[in-house]
Amino acid sequence: MSERMTDNSQRLVVARAAYDAVPLYDPKRAPVDLDLTDNTNLWGMPPEAERTWRELPVSRITRYPTLYAAELKQALAEYVGVTADMIVTGCGSDDILDSAMRAFGEPGDLVAGPEPSFAMIPIFARMNALAYAGCVERPSHQPDIDALLATKPKLLYLCSPNNPTGALLARDTIERALRDAPGVVFLDEAYAEFAGVSSVDLVAHSDRLLVIRTMSKAFGLAGLRIGYAIGQPSLIMEVEKSRGPYKLNAMAEQTALAALQHDMPWVNAHIALAVTLRERLAGELRTRGFAPLESHANFVCVPVPDCVNVGLALRELGVAVRPFPGLPHIGDALRISVGPWPLLERFLAAFDAVMATRRSA
Repeated sequence: MSERMTDNSQRLVVARAAYDAVPLYDPKRAPVDLDLTDNTNLWGMPPEAERTWRELPVSRITRYPTLYAAELKQALAEYVGVTADMIVTGCGSDDILDSAMRAFGEPGDLVAGPEPSFAMIPIFARMNALAYAGCVERPSHQPDIDALLATKPKLLYLCSPNNPTGALLARDTIERALRDAPGVVFLDEAYAEFAGVSSVDLVAHSDRLLVIRTMSKAFGLAGLRIGYAIGQPSLIMEVEKSRGPYKLNAMAEQTALAALQHDMPWVNAHIALAVTLRERLAGELRTRGFAPLESHANFVCVPVPDCVNVGLALRELGVAVRPFPGLPHIGDALRISVGPWPLLERFLAAFDAVMATRRSA
């Protein structure tokens, strides 16, 4: 523990010195009427999940939840096609990633990941006193697996489909990582339902693969913060110890159970709808002269010059999208969440207005 003076307040701070390099996550995005920034389910909750959420008995709230969400683990295991001892749950996939870094990384160990990718990875690394090495992806939007492996990381992070590009990782890239990485491989599949492709089957052949999933995207339960991971039982046990008890609240567990047990037709129908509208949105952007990247997620990433100012202009019209300035091999880009078509039509109208104003300026 260190005792230091802050630059701006002259007060003593008693904290880990490693936290000097940890920023407070703050996207500085004020609420707007139409928010297309976070890739959540804009169609709402599955119907049985919503009924369960609304009708949960008070007695379930006044007592602690289950220690490790055993019933939900069983339902998730059936959904994924593994056994319950191969599942760990957490307060969102963020919690799983944080707990896994703490479980498998000694202070000073290296976490490596492709760039661009999930922005919280270097932050979680520093929170856990780990070092981070980012390696720029290849022009094909695939990870530079040679560069990543050359860092000899204790923990290797991959994301498929990747965020913010929507690119699906090549299977041989994942297999190469499992074969040659010296430590644990994290494979983030937050958007796997929209891709229709998963590498969960590789867990059966590796005791160093942790596949991280979420119920925030396809299942429409982002506000309840339900994440989970799949791995060999020995790996899962270490994450479970690091996670600690009572991390999934009772309302989240029961609502997620209802979705898995009763709402899969609704979930699957809305996954298919999101994919259809993703392609329709990409087509509309192409007719306007833009070149959206091929996406396998529930969003579209489209190169747009001066994306930050375009994003600010859209906000003034009540529409929020996520700007990504200076992406490697891409340049400035906007990431647009997919939702019901009337919402996307509203985005397109605002986008047309902003671009017309900029062309005439």
